[in-house]
Amino acid sequence: MTDSRRYEFEGKTPTIADSANVAQDATLVGDVRIGPDSSIWPGVVLRGDIGPVIVGGQSHVGDNAVLHAARLGDRVMVGHGAVLNETTVGDGSMVGFNSTVSDTRIGEGSIVAVGTVIPEGLDVPAESFARGAPATVTPLSETTFDVEEAFEAYSSGDYSDLANRHTDLFE
Repeated sequence: MTDSRRYEFEGKTPTIADSANVAQDATLVGDVRIGPDSSIWPGVVLRGDIGPVIVGGQSHVGDNAVLHAARLGDRVMVGHGAVLNETTVGDGSMVGFNSTVSDTRIGEGSIVAVGTVIPEGLDVPAESFARGAPATVTPLSETTFDVEEAFEAYSSGDYSDLANRHTDLFE
């Protein structure tokens, strides 16, 4: 039995690219748009009521994450349990497990560490590393963080392949 949790809200219905994978128990409400080769994992809530939720191509939203009126660019990774409220995340960025991001912008190619809290209005510039609660932001060029290694380890292509192999999990 399929547990499809797709809900219309004020005339808006979620749209999902044919090549995207959405877990049967993910909840999608209203103006939600999921791009090609993306994956939405179990327990995720995408709520597009006060504004759209847009998940770009080859982007992946991990188990139990919540996105409310949030926009993800292409090749974005959102870790398990993250909460993004009225936030835009630029292409090629990563948001770590259990991070909380509210009313802000994460620039392209940036990394938000596990458990980070980015308060309302603290924008993260492109190619930055944000960490802590509340977050401090450092240009990636000033860290010893190996960005290429991190992106390789959490490659969106690998996640697309993993999602395609879970034949019973996704619709």
